[in-house]
Amino acid sequence: MIKIAVYGKGGIGKSTTVSNLSAALSNMGYKVMQIGCDPKADSTVSLHGKEKIKTVLDLVREKKNDFSLEDMVTKGYGGVICVEAGGPTPGLGCAGRGIIAALEKLAEKGAYETYQPDVVIYDVLGDVVCGGFSMPMRGGYADQVFVITSGENMAIHAAANIAMAIDGFKGRGYAQLGGIILNRRNVKDEEMKVKELAADIHSEIIGTLSRSDTVQASEDLGKTVIEAFPDSEMAGEYRTLAKEIMKICGGDVC
Repeated sequence: MIKIAVYGKGGIGKSTTVSNLSAALSNMGYKVMQIGCDPKADSTVSLHGKEKIKTVLDLVREKKNDFSLEDMVTKGYGGVICVEAGGPTPGLGCAGRGIIAALEKLAEKGAYETYQPDVVIYDVLGDVVCGGFSMPMRGGYADQVFVITSGENMAIHAAANIAMAIDGFKGRGYAQLGGIILNRRNVKDEEMKVKELAADIHSEIIGTLSRSDTVQASEDLGKTVIEAFPDSEMAGEYRTLAKEIMKICGGDVC
């Protein structure tokens, strides 16, 4: 089982990218589980097409421990197993602790043994990398972390902080930094800035995604680009990125 965490600043296109990677990997023959670790609980929406699904924390609040593994899971496009950790009641809890509780509950209910995914992708907000937000990069969860950024200053700052967190865990057997994904915003000197970031954190750009109207068009349909526009150039970019990530993670590229 290949376990990947994808981090990035809020609004950088992280969940869009992750959902298209899940869809692409599913089309390549992999059994994929996507776990949304953002309190907004919207990581998987373009895969299953539903406005809202029950999050793990919703179930814990409503039923304590009296719910099944199937209650936590929604099947999406291509059979992708969709899970949303969820967040606390606004003003009454810590989102980071919510992620910890959700991931522990998935393990307790035997999610990985039951569904036996080939690839697990954790979609994690990267504005703050502490407490529960660092949980997916800890031992037993992700093996590789990929960071999405543009050339915008705040996105680069967040990416650098994520890299520092990974470096701080060095030697504990935690996840490694697999590389940087450039999601273009077409800002001035964008590629140069992201290359400088990669050099500073001793990593590299492993994939580049274009700024494309196709992404917005697919989101308007409530679908991934892979599903809505499978023959588009943008779908091709997501497939290329999926293959590169699998090579880095040691998986077979179908």
